[in-house]
Amino acid sequence: MADAGLFIGWGDPVHGRERKGLDVFNESIQWYGQLQQDGQIESFEVALLEPHGGDLGGFALIRGSQDQISALRASEDFERLTTRASLIVNSFGVVGAYINEGLARGMGIYQAQLDELT
Repeated sequence: MADAGLFIGWGDPVHGRERKGLDVFNESIQWYGQLQQDGQIESFEVALLEPHGGDLGGFALIRGSQDQISALRASEDFERLTTRASLIVNSFGVVGAYINEGLARGMGIYQAQLDELT
């Protein structure tokens, strides 16, 4: 079971670049599917958010082991795709996530730091 995740969030497309944004979105979905099929990640989920006035328009959550997520983030393909996305959409961001069994690790780090600072 996946214990690590990668949260990839984005906002509205750059004005005038909407069609290119859709191309990059579809390219990323296909790539994530290939990664899953090849066993390089466990799974992924994509969500488009309803209009709400905020900066976050949608996100992908990629799930895998810590080793899988680390390898993904270090890959040239990931760097290329995230660079393309950052040029097409506003408020683009990538953040590591603790999920499933990894939650205990993340909470352990938090608890240790809380204990040290209080």
